Amino acid sequence: MDFRLSEEQRLFRQAVREFAEQELKPRARHVDERGEFNWEAVRKGASLGLLGLTVPEAYGGAGLDHVSAAIAIEEIARGCGSTALSLAAHNGLGLAPILLFGSEAQKRRWLPALTSGRNGLAALALTEPHCGSDLGAVRTTAVRDGDEWVITGQKMWCTNAGIAEVIVTLCRTDPEAGKRGLSLILIPTDAPGLSIAPPEKKMGLHGSPTHAVTFDHVRVPLDHLLGEPGRGLPYALQVLDGGRIGIGALSVGLAQAAFEEAVRYAKERTAFGQPIAAYQAVQWMLADAAVEIEAARLLVYRAAWLRDQGLPYTQAAAMAKLFASEMAERVTRNAIQIHGGYGYSREFPVERLYRDARLMTIGEGTSEIQRLVIARHILGLVRAEPLPADVV
Repeated sequence: MDFRLSEEQRLFRQAVREFAEQELKPRARHVDERGEFNWEAVRKGASLGLLGLTVPEAYGGAGLDHVSAAIAIEEIARGCGSTALSLAAHNGLGLAPILLFGSEAQKRRWLPALTSGRNGLAALALTEPHCGSDLGAVRTTAVRDGDEWVITGQKMWCTNAGIAEVIVTLCRTDPEAGKRGLSLILIPTDAPGLSIAPPEKKMGLHGSPTHAVTFDHVRVPLDHLLGEPGRGLPYALQVLDGGRIGIGALSVGLAQAAFEEAVRYAKERTAFGQPIAAYQAVQWMLADAAVEIEAARLLVYRAAWLRDQGLPYTQAAAMAKLFASEMAERVTRNAIQIHGGYGYSREFPVERLYRDARLMTIGEGTSEIQRLVIARHILGLVRAEPLPADVV
């Protein structure tokens, strides 16, 4: 397997990097401190295809492969973690279910508007107050009434809800069918009875709004159901597989940004008459960071490549997400350590990067869940098609 990027991928990476340097990085601190979503930059990013990375051009998207999509999220995160999280959630969680399971009519109705930059983003609502990783315990109900679904319930930790045009929502459509009684339903955010709570007060990623969402007898047409009824749980798990590649890429971008800040500071800061970069303790932290970032990047690219080839990628995505997210926490932590007291100050970006990186081992499946996924594949506890020898 050859992970050399194509010329098109390299040019795309350069274009997104320039966009991030010009539009995201200069405002990253402001976005974090004010808790403001950077709409101006995101709308400009629509011209690069950032609002529809893997959506086919026929539906208004960029039609990119998944490796290119991972590159984009990494470069955006290098400039601003908050913006990267919202765009990763929009592409990987909000648009993906429509693209994967939507009818032709649903794709043509929703995707062009959501990729244009003229409207709100897309969101996915899975988690509920009483359940986190256990999606089979979802209680939000969707009851059929004539030609409509009536949705009642509450969701938590819904990224983009406050800036979304539509929320793909996991609902219980058959109360007697257990895990086979769940379905995904498209719910516009302007639907009567839908209320979005104020943004959560989070440790980091302040410019990416996260909300509780309440559905009080919200009515939507029956044709807002995505795919087959009762398939909502496997659909959601498939979406999360892809989303984990995005979180892995985001983690790499945050770590890369912190690493670059640490290298710059180590060369400039002097102690005992010489730059601290001359000391072995600092050199080893930088060397470890360089190795781990590159390893994480390759794991992310491999998972994305497997997906592009139509090969099984669940285990690879879990590995990429697990390693990259835990790596980002180590690298951002050591970047603060290299900065010393200044690293604890908001005057330096590494403080923000550390706070932003902390979510990555939690969101879209905790590290513990990733280890369960990986272990079950290793032990043969799930059905898995063997990979060809040349891609293992």
